[in-house]
Amino acid sequence: MLLSVLTEDLLARVYEKLGSDSDRKTWRIVCKDFLRVDSVTRRSLRVLRSEFLQGLLSKFKNLDTLDLSVCPRIEDASVSVMLSQAINSVSWTRGVTRLVLSRASGLRYAGLERLVGACPCLEVLDVSYCWVYGDREAWAISSVGKLRELRMDKCLGVTDVGLAKIAVGCGGRLERLSLKWCMEISDLGVDLLCKKCLELKELDVSYLKITSESLRSIASLPKLEVLLMAGCPFVDDYGLQFLENGCPSLQVIDVSRCGCVSSSGLISVIRGHSSLAMLNAGYCFSELSANVLHCLKDLKNLKTIRLDRAPVSDSSFQTIGTNCKSLVEIGLSKCVGVTNMGIMQLVYGCVGLKIVNLTCCRFITDAAISALANSCRNLVSLKLEACDKVTEKSLDQLGSCCLRLEELDLTDCCGVNDEGLKYLSRCSELLSLKLGLCSNISDKGLAYIARNCTKISELDLYRCTGIGDDGLVTLSSGCKKLTKLNLSYCNGVTDRGMQYIGHLGELSDLEMRGLVNLTSEGLSAVAAGCKKLSDLDLKHCGKIDDSGFWALSYYSRNMRQINMSYCAVSDVGLCMVLGNLTRLQDVKLVHLMNVTVKGFELALRACCVRIKKVKLIGSLRFLLSSEILETLPARGCKIRWD
Repeated sequence: MLLSVLTEDLLARVYEKLGSDSDRKTWRIVCKDFLRVDSVTRRSLRVLRSEFLQGLLSKFKNLDTLDLSVCPRIEDASVSVMLSQAINSVSWTRGVTRLVLSRASGLRYAGLERLVGACPCLEVLDVSYCWVYGDREAWAISSVGKLRELRMDKCLGVTDVGLAKIAVGCGGRLERLSLKWCMEISDLGVDLLCKKCLELKELDVSYLKITSESLRSIASLPKLEVLLMAGCPFVDDYGLQFLENGCPSLQVIDVSRCGCVSSSGLISVIRGHSSLAMLNAGYCFSELSANVLHCLKDLKNLKTIRLDRAPVSDSSFQTIGTNCKSLVEIGLSKCVGVTNMGIMQLVYGCVGLKIVNLTCCRFITDAAISALANSCRNLVSLKLEACDKVTEKSLDQLGSCCLRLEELDLTDCCGVNDEGLKYLSRCSELLSLKLGLCSNISDKGLAYIARNCTKISELDLYRCTGIGDDGLVTLSSGCKKLTKLNLSYCNGVTDRGMQYIGHLGELSDLEMRGLVNLTSEGLSAVAAGCKKLSDLDLKHCGKIDDSGFWALSYYSRNMRQINMSYCAVSDVGLCMVLGNLTRLQDVKLVHLMNVTVKGFELALRACCVRIKKVKLIGSLRFLLSSEILETLPARGCKIRWD
């Protein structure tokens, strides 16, 4: 009765209050009116299976975002299907402003041109990791006159010519551009880009073979706020000097892994940009001069600084603590010279720190972590991988003082034990916990975490040999929100434990590498219970045979990536998996001793229309037919040989 008096407008307002996908799914199945409201109101669509594409696009007419990045094998022919409704007066293309085609390497020039041409309002386009894309595809993109944001990461065939076409065609409005790993782009292309695209606010040229001449061009961009140039081996201090008097709006700069950059170049950047909020200079310095740290006092808005693998001293931290009071994040991974005293001096001044990375700072002890916990009580993320002097005393302090902690990495911290996990379990907001290689924890410690940290979505127990089936019992009952779980080489885990893992309905990423006691029975339980499973690593699970993979091929229809190397699967099992899992995009098939050459051939033919990456043992290069070896790359599949 109540529903009959609610107008569609009121129902739409209620619908907008729903926060999660599961809530919206429940809404849709209540009644036809609710389903209609969902169809009219939905603004974004992420398609998981290509066979549903046409039906979904004909149903949702008011989209502004379409994501096809996880939809297997979008090709030129698929575009005809997608646009089959475009002749109608109301088409899904009319309002689309954002199109995500990341990893859609099967879509080439003709299809891309038709698709972007059918979206008159398109402003954001992502074709990152379409590694076969070249200048022809760039030509298609250049026709999008309203484009404001473009991601082209790892489009390996795009050259200066293609970039020039985009700069001329889209330059008037382009604000954000990522060219990361576009290895054929040089100074010439960047120069033309900077002349035509004066509205650029964000530019990523990481891992390009550009020189300091490109920085001369980039310095002329009046509105540039974010410049990312990690791993540019030919950029040096001379190039950074151009930035000193250019890019007046610069707020974020990343020069990490630029091997020719020194303290002198960094001083030039700092001196010319007092409004910098983020500075990433990790893996740059063989020597970090005191002058750089003293210059930081001029950066009143600095929130993030990353100095990974830089040589530091206690005086370095004293200077940072004195000059950078507003610091929220600091990265000190693999820094030489980090001591307890240095950390104490840092946190005495930087009490607002929320994100701290101390990976491989092996000389710090409980004293440093206690000081950090007591001073920085709003800490959200802490990485302590390989800090082997950290013990349960540190976790006691974190559990007492840092109740907002969401991410903690304790990988290879051999001093962590069950008592420490008991203290840590007071951090009930934890979302990510990494305990890999912590050999002194057991099911008892895991039980503390499972009972009290119920929000955890990511848990890494890699090579935690004390973890067994009993720990997984409590984990499955307490941590229902787990989406990522690593149990690799936890040899105490058997099929019984996997029965309980099957109760984790939200699990999407599961690593079970090297579980020598796991059989097909355990895998079947996981497949039947974890319907959202999309990434599975079974390498060296030698007791899993065809029966387990048959269950996987029947239940795990959302599987996108799987590692079956060294498993006991046969021709039949392999063909079932590769043929039935229609969303599968990345497979590793090394050392499958029970699979014949004919089995590989048939399995690869069954999935060649949608697979994007496959890893095979090197000897198959000479045994597989030339036809299949030519067909896979032609359809956008990258073959990796072991």
